[in-house]
Amino acid sequence: MKKILVLPLLLLSFFGISQTLYNPQDLYDSPTGLFDTDSLRTISINFYDSNYDAILQSAWTANSGLRLPATVQLSNGIFLDSVMVRYKGNSTYSIPQSFGNPKLPLNLDMNDVIGGQKLMNYKKVKLANAMFDPTFVKELSAFNIYRKYLPTSQGSFMNVKLQGNYLGLYVNTESVDKQFLKKHFDKKKGILFKCDPVQQFNQPGPQGNSDLTFLGTDSTLYYDHYDLKSDYGWTELVNLITTLNSNPNEIDSILNVDRVLWAFAANQVIANLDVYDGLYQHNYYLYQTEDGLFQMIPWDLSESFVGALLSHHTIKDSLYYYDPYYGYNCYWYPLITQLISNPNSEYAKTYSAHLRTIINESLDSTTIKNYTTYLQNIAATSASTDPNKFWGMTEYYDNVDNEFITFGFMTAGILSTVTKRNAFLQSHPKINKIPPSISNVQIIDITGTKYVTANISNEDSVQLRTTTSIYNSKFQNTTMYDDGTNGDLIAGDQVYTSLLPHQLSGLNVKFYVRAFNTDAIKLNPERAEYEFYIYTPTTDINFLTTINQRLTIFPNPTQSQININSIKEIKNIKLYTIYGKLVFDKNINSTSYNLDLSNQSAGFYIIKIDGVTHKIQKIN
Repeated sequence: MKKILVLPLLLLSFFGISQTLYNPQDLYDSPTGLFDTDSLRTISINFYDSNYDAILQSAWTANSGLRLPATVQLSNGIFLDSVMVRYKGNSTYSIPQSFGNPKLPLNLDMNDVIGGQKLMNYKKVKLANAMFDPTFVKELSAFNIYRKYLPTSQGSFMNVKLQGNYLGLYVNTESVDKQFLKKHFDKKKGILFKCDPVQQFNQPGPQGNSDLTFLGTDSTLYYDHYDLKSDYGWTELVNLITTLNSNPNEIDSILNVDRVLWAFAANQVIANLDVYDGLYQHNYYLYQTEDGLFQMIPWDLSESFVGALLSHHTIKDSLYYYDPYYGYNCYWYPLITQLISNPNSEYAKTYSAHLRTIINESLDSTTIKNYTTYLQNIAATSASTDPNKFWGMTEYYDNVDNEFITFGFMTAGILSTVTKRNAFLQSHPKINKIPPSISNVQIIDITGTKYVTANISNEDSVQLRTTTSIYNSKFQNTTMYDDGTNGDLIAGDQVYTSLLPHQLSGLNVKFYVRAFNTDAIKLNPERAEYEFYIYTPTTDINFLTTINQRLTIFPNPTQSQININSIKEIKNIKLYTIYGKLVFDKNINSTSYNLDLSNQSAGFYIIKIDGVTHKIQKIN
């Protein structure tokens, strides 16, 4: 159906244009999917080889990655043959194995032998045994927070039966693989590293971490520290590390800095210490999108809310109260020193803004308590009947609220961590700075040109940050004014204005507003750059109506010429390439005009008719 837009006659063409708020939560699975926390499914695994355990244990020790075939059946009736299974994990494998506990973490690959085979639309399933989590809900609670701010795996509970016997309650976690990349970045390809040292827990071999320290230009020097998951990428990783250590002023040309700042902020707020800016520099992925930027993807959140950290029970208070600008015992590592250790840098102030957002949105003890109660109610029966669980039901419930110390290490409580961490962060002098205030962000049209306006107070300067990148990256600054110029209507009214860049490109323009004062930065929307506003050119390519006049443009697309007819006299026509270059400008003073495009290249063009923008296409 053709669209007709009828607008009232305006003496001044000045009106609001709606923008949409990009919601990355739409990328996550529906509630009925494999990672539905409401559904506690049972997965039955049956190996063909009765000697599977000895073979897989040897494979783990040798770090060979060997898998054995098995059948898999879900409690909803799905049955798969020739699923390839191996043991996974590090300390979560080694410690229970050393005590003879059969509840070892599992990695299932549905696609290895039978191409395209999936379990509820997934090719891989990773089952964690919750070795260090008596509550079974720390990782799922962390997923629920992280996903608000950056691409994050999903998780759910899963009962596991092995060779017909109930093995126990597991946490089912989404793999960071090609399916994950397709979901969040709409790409299956690209350079992907799992940033985890190759050494096995309690095994001889190379030692080290994944701290992005420069070791030299020879890529083989990094083989023990990073696990390449794509077909290539060592040259690019060494380039990233070299830039970070030797040319930090250029780091935003190769690293999605904002994504790292969000990851660090989430780690710090909920005291996830088994990460880069914590005690051990690992448990993250680096993925390079086709815009050339690496970004950090979180992984293994089971030690969130301090978790159960070996040999650290004697310094437990320092684990709750460590400084978020230096990490815990890691301030000398490159990403810490270059991005957040200088409190006056733009990166550090943006990081502070992210900390404030997560604290205000996600560190409410009542909300977290309600969520953990909801999860534990779902899993309680399975946990109580788990024959191989590492903790009792007393700890299952009590460790939500309280810490306890046993066997030489502390298992921190979720709520005790939240309460202590929240009080410390709220009183931190860098976090409790008063930022500007931003409200009423909107697009307005003044005589056919789009501007962004926002009400802002307690500010020293304001920027509009925009991009047209399909990767939602490389936002650029445009100054916003409150001086009665550059589209601003009234000087000094605390309404800041900027011309909207890229508005003639025909592409979606993604934007947010950033305001500075001496102490702090404020963003709107606050979750930028993971969330942002989108301006979409609202033109119908086949039939268009402009202010106070009915207008037709046809044929569209066209091979040679465009016929323009209006019930009102057209005064001027301008034609731009998709990149904004003016290629035609003529005063018409007529109700019709035939625009010759025979000398123009095929592609999209922007046509402005008396200042109102439309999109047309030239085809061969």
